[in-house]
Amino acid sequence: MTSTAGGVTTPAMRTDLFDFDLPEENIALRPVRPRDAARLLCVSRFGDIRDRIVRDLPGLFEAGDILVLNDSRVIPVALDGVRAARPNGEDVRVKVNLIERLGSDHWRGFARPGRRLRIGDEIVMSSADATCQLRAVVLEKVEDGTLSFRFDQSGDELNAAVQALGMAPLPPYIAERRPYDERDAEDYQTIYAAEDGSVAAPTA
Repeated sequence: MTSTAGGVTTPAMRTDLFDFDLPEENIALRPVRPRDAARLLCVSRFGDIRDRIVRDLPGLFEAGDILVLNDSRVIPVALDGVRAARPNGEDVRVKVNLIERLGSDHWRGFARPGRRLRIGDEIVMSSADATCQLRAVVLEKVEDGTLSFRFDQSGDELNAAVQALGMAPLPPYIAERRPYDERDAEDYQTIYAAEDGSVAAPTA
């Protein structure tokens, strides 16, 4: 397979070359504590590679180095809901991950199982004690696998409902192996978090 750009034909990237075996026991389902005990791969400008830990970081800096901090706060945009049963069917539990706000009451996101959702379907998200509830209608299904949702609340009310009902958006390799718990809200938030904005948890 090849691709052509600017009249030059180049081989297409083979994504299978990135495949590798990862033993189940090597998949970290929790970050290390304390945070500064996390492993750190240090690559010098000369190409030297060393295994260090995060608490070594201050001693690795040199004059003129630039430190970039991620101060974006992760929004709890992973939501559990239910799509009501169709005739002769059953309710369907739906997991929604919001990824982009399109308007005051309008978000784009992923849903599982997305194939069982149709335009016009309503998903109801409720707290365990039913004191908080949010409804979302599927407006569009896009070719890239995302869907757009219109919520029954908007603006600050929608923000508050998402904050109350949502969870940290854990990566699939963690979420598929253990249930979400209260520790995740802290573990998957940087210590520099200041302004809401991120829809994916910092995992590296």
